[in-house]
Amino acid sequence: MTSRAPLVIAVDGPAASGKGTVARALAAHFDLPHLDTGLLYRGVALALLRWGGDPDSEFAALRAAQELNLDSGDPELRSEMVGGIASRISAYPAVRSALLERQQAFAGQPGGAVLDGRDIGTVIAPDARVKLFVTASAEVRAERRLAELEKRGLPAHLPDVLLDIRARDERDSHRAAAPLRQAEDAILLDTSELDIAAAKARAIQLAEAALV
Repeated sequence: MTSRAPLVIAVDGPAASGKGTVARALAAHFDLPHLDTGLLYRGVALALLRWGGDPDSEFAALRAAQELNLDSGDPELRSEMVGGIASRISAYPAVRSALLERQQAFAGQPGGAVLDGRDIGTVIAPDARVKLFVTASAEVRAERRLAELEKRGLPAHLPDVLLDIRARDERDSHRAAAPLRQAEDAILLDTSELDIAAAKARAIQLAEAALV
């Protein structure tokens, strides 16, 4: 590395692209703390569910965001229902604003950090020294999500999962507040034809090259 500046790595991409796996591998490789920012939105969604709040109410979602006390180990955070609600409430500008400071504080740690999400390289950490945009075809991502669900013993059908993946892509890419898009200086990593080990290795290779 040629600089002693904090090493912030931004990993963005659509649902089930492998960005979380890649981000964790980068965090381990560079010995940096990691934040899955999607868990923050899932935490808000789960709080709404437990309160009986209305996901279609930006006010209710904002209240849940302001009072968020995230337990990252809560298994319900990973449920499909929570994920669907998280995708919906993440479109609310007030919710994104409420969680912005929390994410930027994490990125601003003295030594740096790795963050993954939908708007890390464009909004949360636009000055990140390394930016990756991780993607894969909708069909491959649906198959991965189906495998995850089946591993957890949850019933699911590929056509339904694919429909949900495409709906999330549409919401994430076309929302008014911080839409999902590849930053101009982000490196594209398509994991469609890569297994987990290969995706991790390629991400580390790209990050190392970007730091030379």
